[in-house]
Amino acid sequence: MKLKIVSKEQNPLMKRMEVTFSVEHAQTEGTPTRVEIRKQLATLLKTDLDLVYVKQLETKTGTTVTVGEANAYDSIEQAKLVEPEHIIARNAIPEEKPEEPPAPEEVAEAAEVEEKEKEGEE
Repeated sequence: MKLKIVSKEQNPLMKRMEVTFSVEHAQTEGTPTRVEIRKQLATLLKTDLDLVYVKQLETKTGTTVTVGEANAYDSIEQAKLVEPEHIIARNAIPEEKPEEPPAPEEVAEAAEVEEKEKEGEE
């Protein structure tokens, strides 16, 4: 994945840098996630990951180039004040989900199999 910044503009009123970028993702076979793009943007802009919010991603059908817009804020407080809630939610890093307990049907089937194996041993 190659990320290239197309334009960068400082917005002192909103205390942020507005960035337009393009991503070539021919070798990754699919549009990269917002988290991956945020990480690369943060390193290119030399800022913290928590200050970068990807607003929009658009991949033209049949191509391996994605164009998008992002904002890099001066502080987390400013970002939470200005960015809409849905953009903040979209840019949240997904947490590791703990394994869900097996469904009751699966537990019952496993118990039956164990009982049959025990009966066969006797």
